Amino acid sequence: MAEIIGVRFKDVGKVYYFDPSGHTLNLNDKVIVETARGVECGCVAIENRIVDDKSITHPLKKIIRPATAADIKRSEDNRAKEERAFKICVKKIEEQKLDMKLVNVEYTFDNKKILFYFTADGRVDFRGLVKELASVFHTRIELRQIGVRDEAKMLGGIGICGRPFCCNSYMGEFHPVSIKMAKEQGLSLNPVKISGTCGRLMCCLKYEQAAYTDLLKTVPKEGATVMTPNGEGIVVEANLISKVLKVRLKKSPDAAPTTFKAGDVKVLKDAQIKVNKKELEELKKLE
Repeated sequence: MAEIIGVRFKDVGKVYYFDPSGHTLNLNDKVIVETARGVECGCVAIENRIVDDKSITHPLKKIIRPATAADIKRSEDNRAKEERAFKICVKKIEEQKLDMKLVNVEYTFDNKKILFYFTADGRVDFRGLVKELASVFHTRIELRQIGVRDEAKMLGGIGICGRPFCCNSYMGEFHPVSIKMAKEQGLSLNPVKISGTCGRLMCCLKYEQAAYTDLLKTVPKEGATVMTPNGEGIVVEANLISKVLKVRLKKSPDAAPTTFKAGDVKVLKDAQIKVNKKELEELKKLE
C-alpha cells in the first residue's frame, strides 16, 4: 500500500499520482512537482489517500512543495506569455508557408521549454520553424503534432447535443470507440449522425455501451429465430430501449411483421451483430 495524491495539469486532463512527501493537501490546492516535461504547477484532483501498490507505478515522484503565492503568480504570467507565443508562431508559420494549424501553446512552469501543439494532414518539416522560434524565445522549443480528438479537447465547443464537448468538460482521457458499438446501439451508420465535431466517432457511444451490452443479453437481435405466441418467426427489427420486436412469422412470410414484447418470445437461435467489410472500410476513418 502507498499514500498518493492525484494531480491534474489541465482543467480536464489526466490525473497523475505523486508521493505527497508528508504534506496533507486539499482538493484544488496548487502544488509544484517534477514531471517528465520538467517542473510543473498542478492542481490537486485527488486528496491524500492510500491505494494498492498494483494500481501505481513505482517509484512515485515526490511533490516538491505546495505552491506559494509567487508560484501561482508565475503560473498566471506564463498563461499571458503563451498568448504572445501563439501569435508569434502563427506569423512564423505563415511566413514559411507551412501546411499546419497551430492549436495551443504551453510554457513549462520553469520556462525551460515551450510546447507548440499543431495539427496537419501529413508529416511537416518544421525544422526551420523550430530554429526561428528558438531565436525569438531563447529556450528549448518542442513541436508536437496532435490528432483531431486532442484538438477538440484543447479548444472545446458545443456538440450536436447542444452541450459542451464531453472531452473538454469532464473526460480526463479518451477511450476507444468502434463502429461495432454504433451498430450494437442500433444507430444509423451515417457518418454525419455518429461522428462528433472532430470528425471521429462520438465519445458518448462508449459510456452508453455498457447499458446496450446488458440489453443485448435479454433482447433478441435482428435476424434471431424466435418462438412467439403466434408461432415461429425471424426478428426483422429490434428496439433495445423499448424492448419491442417486429417479427416476420414463418407461417405468413409475405404478411407485415407482427409486433411483440421481448418478454413474450423465446429465443430459438440468436443472431450476431457484425460490421461487414464494406461498412468497415467506409467508416474506418471515423474510429
